Amino acid sequence: MYAPPAQLVKVYGASGENEHRYSPAEVLDSVPVRVWGKPDPRKICTSHVENENLQLRMCIRRLTRLTNAFSKKWENLKAALALHFAHFNFCRVHGALRVTPAMEAGISEHVWSINELVA
Repeated sequence: MYAPPAQLVKVYGASGENEHRYSPAEVLDSVPVRVWGKPDPRKICTSHVENENLQLRMCIRRLTRLTNAFSKKWENLKAALALHFAHFNFCRVHGALRVTPAMEAGISEHVWSINELVA
């Protein structure tokens, strides 16, 4: 399993009386913690991971809270995730790259259609 060289540990405050059930807690502090190696403490952040989590939640509704689009079996969730990542890397042209990630990595020479993906 991959272990990051550092973590950003967030310290949350207690929720107040006027907070709603799903209101986020207030972040009081964030402490950079070295896991291994010698990472630069000024560059430790969670923005890349949070961006990836947001992208997954927006594209795969079964990963969001308070929804009826859930997987009853682990196999169904694994299949949905595999289909998402395959589409993301082989079929979807990314704005910053202007090609698919698979084309950028040299794995594919063209944008795949959905029919190619599921065949």
